Amino acid sequence: MDVRRITINIAGRIYPLNVPSAEEETLRKVGKQIETMIKEFESNFDVRDKQDALAMCCLKLGTNAEMITQVNEKNIKASTERLRNINQLLENLEK
Repeated sequence: MDVRRITINIAGRIYPLNVPSAEEETLRKVGKQIETMIKEFESNFDVRDKQDALAMCCLKLGTNAEMITQVNEKNIKASTERLRNINQLLENLEK
């Protein structure tokens, strides 16, 4: 596995990271998203403290991740049920 050393700037702080090459682009993209979110929170909600802006980012990202997880779980349950129905139909055809 190829590991690269990169730096990510979040809220004015530099974070040196050793990451697999396959993850570099994703980490850079997420870092830019966080920076954009911080700027939006600072301008739209008059947030002056970086820690408050970061906490709001965490809440937003965590909420998004949880919503995606819930949708995925519903999709998996629906797909499983459809597969059970198809399997039952196939079993009935064999009889």
